[in-house]
Amino acid sequence: MNKNNKRLRALLLSAIFATPIAALSPAAQAQQYTTDWLANTYGTLAAHVGNGARSMWVAPEGVIYTASFWDENEGGMAIYQNGKSLGSIGLHNEFQGGAITGNLTSVFAAMQAGTAYGSGTVGRYNRASGQRDLTINVSTWKAVSRADAITGLATQNSLLYASDFYGNRVRVFTTDGAWQRDIAIASPGALALDSSGNVWVAQKSAGAITGFSPAGAPLQTIQMPAGSQPSALYFDTSTGLLMVGDEGPDMNIKLYSLAGTPTLTGTFGVQGGYLNTTSGTKGQVGAQRFTRITGIGKDTSGNLYVLNNPWGGAWDLGRNGGTDIHAYDPNGNLLWKLQALNFEGVAAPDPATDATLFYSGTDIFTGTAGGTFVANTVDPFTYPSDPRLNMNDTQRDEHFGQLVSVGGNRILVASGQNPAVFYFFHFNPASGYIAIPDGALPGALFNTSTAVTGGFCIDSKGDVWAGLDRTNHIYHYPLTGFDGNGKPSWGPPITVSTPQSARPITRIVYLPESDTMILAQGLAGSWDWTAMNGHIEVYHGWLSGNRDNSGNSGNRTPNAVINLTSANPKSITAAGNYLFVGYVHTVPNIDVFDLTTGQQVTTLINASPGTVDVGNDVDSMYGLRAYLTSNGQYVITKDNYNGSSVVVQRWTP
Repeated sequence: MNKNNKRLRALLLSAIFATPIAALSPAAQAQQYTTDWLANTYGTLAAHVGNGARSMWVAPEGVIYTASFWDENEGGMAIYQNGKSLGSIGLHNEFQGGAITGNLTSVFAAMQAGTAYGSGTVGRYNRASGQRDLTINVSTWKAVSRADAITGLATQNSLLYASDFYGNRVRVFTTDGAWQRDIAIASPGALALDSSGNVWVAQKSAGAITGFSPAGAPLQTIQMPAGSQPSALYFDTSTGLLMVGDEGPDMNIKLYSLAGTPTLTGTFGVQGGYLNTTSGTKGQVGAQRFTRITGIGKDTSGNLYVLNNPWGGAWDLGRNGGTDIHAYDPNGNLLWKLQALNFEGVAAPDPATDATLFYSGTDIFTGTAGGTFVANTVDPFTYPSDPRLNMNDTQRDEHFGQLVSVGGNRILVASGQNPAVFYFFHFNPASGYIAIPDGALPGALFNTSTAVTGGFCIDSKGDVWAGLDRTNHIYHYPLTGFDGNGKPSWGPPITVSTPQSARPITRIVYLPESDTMILAQGLAGSWDWTAMNGHIEVYHGWLSGNRDNSGNSGNRTPNAVINLTSANPKSITAAGNYLFVGYVHTVPNIDVFDLTTGQQVTTLINASPGTVDVGNDVDSMYGLRAYLTSNGQYVITKDNYNGSSVVVQRWTP
């Protein structure tokens, strides 16, 4: 090889190895993409904020301990300081999450029903080693799975106080587990101990806080304003004030003086919280626009820490609102936030803002590198029957969002991880960011009780397409319009027989802009209707030409057939002229296929390794969303249950 050839070869190699990995995806050397994330303060597993913190204790030096019912990727007791993670304690499914406290050497947390100890037990953990060194039996209610048996914990000196909710008592132990006495009180909740050793007990449903002496004698009762629900207590030794997190419509922290007759002396936070309409748009979160306060604490420097759980329920408690910790200096100025707002779910790009906003089933995000939490779309007071608040919902949660905008009217569809039911919501400018419940498919809204097991799609024009269970038909519900408040309505279904070659279908995607139907086949004869077998058919002219007017679908012919070579496809979505496919239990990759040719054009993996973790896979039927922006960029979002986040791939062909 001559010198010139050697030089040319060296230049070529240099150029190749200097090219970003994102540009070298299969068959797409010239195609560029970036990898980003939303809904978690940090994008890597090592630094990410843990999932679903339901209670919080703050050590004097400012170390924060939270308890969660379930954290997919770390221990259920997460530890933070100065806005960063310090790791975690325990197993990912060890704690109930609803109560935690501590002292200089130990931290105490309610155990989970599924553990060997049961939901009526408190575990003591050594703060230095992180090891559990004691369990304390508090309640006979050992198998409570959809509520908390232990609803409050507090320590002072050598004593541990625990609320036995169903036992209607507060139990007092030494911190070494020796029982001392019981204090009878109906439905006890959060606890706090004042400087005199008196214990104050919240009764959330009664809107009251009752005090008891160190010996257990009743003291005075604080009857809070009508509608108040005391959900978190903290006694501030520096001011002598009892701080009460109010989960009721005021959505703020109330400050009570305990000198003599308890007196309300002030509040912290915007009255009405995120639902306040004078300081912001209804639903908009902010520095003091609290959602659901579930923890309060201070450190010796006077910094205040508030734990919120944005509204949105789920039957297993583990997805009962996200982690949302705010830290404030002694003057009430926001220092930092720690947020994990997406386990398990996905946020859809908003067509009305050209993918500037992203809507999950309950929350709205914007921005990059973790983004900004814009709003919580649940109003539990105006719409108490909102299915997203139903702790007995069989779909597990409704954090997967699908969104369309038709004539300026947004329609949100919220569903669970592997749903057979889809919940519909609309928006009204007078209600701000709040998603107003309309009904469900199946349900009265669509006049059917048949589950949706053969695929679901709400297309960009608002039409609904559904494969109803065991019908071998596709049901097309055309959008007929909106009323004056933005509420949509649909006409009776137009049914068409599913093409024989695609049966049984398990996914449906329809693109009205190009009149393209995409059908993914399931596993014939399998009990698992959520599974795909890798066979996907693409029909162009589904409504305009590729059909049989007699209703016989036998004459329909797919224009392209995609037979996936990667194992375990789980979720598909489409936009423009491309299909995006994600996989479960295998890889985090998103494969991209041309809808005209059926050929794979690229694979989106991770353009920012070390900055963003993209998870293991897509463990959900509708865990991918895609949108084609006005500048020709494709924005694809993906559920990342490991990182409690939403992965955002931005791809330009």
